Amino acid sequence: MQIQTRYHGEIEINEKEILHFTKGIPGFPDEKQFILLAMPDQNLFTIMQSVETPELAFVLTSPFSFIEKYEFELDDSTIEQLAIKNQEDVSVFAIVTLQDPFEKTSANLQAPVILNVKNNEAKQVILNDTIYKIKHPLFEQPVKG
Repeated sequence: MQIQTRYHGEIEINEKEILHFTKGIPGFPDEKQFILLAMPDQNLFTIMQSVETPELAFVLTSPFSFIEKYEFELDDSTIEQLAIKNQEDVSVFAIVTLQDPFEKTSANLQAPVILNVKNNEAKQVILNDTIYKIKHPLFEQPVKG
């Protein structure tokens, strides 16, 4: 399947790799299908590109690459909605806000993107009663080595 993208131009994608957000994502309720695209020459960041809207793409990262103890519990309805059977089925991403200078870049740790890697069902979860911020500075702590 061919799609137009914000950062990669027109590309061929495998329909089996499409992520399904049943209820869309906050702020974009009609955007239900995204694809993860690698960024060249690095592995800390990836692009979550809308399949339908070429100009809609988010930069993602694994919060575990930056935050020593990033922990939260998923509620039962999210576990059920994503059909999560065990912890190994889950990938967690944070949406990144790029800043200039780059060292001021932040990640939304209060609303992680949860992906069931077995079935590609995904959801952006808003954490309540959390110490995490919407704009958590990524370079506040040393990168885990």
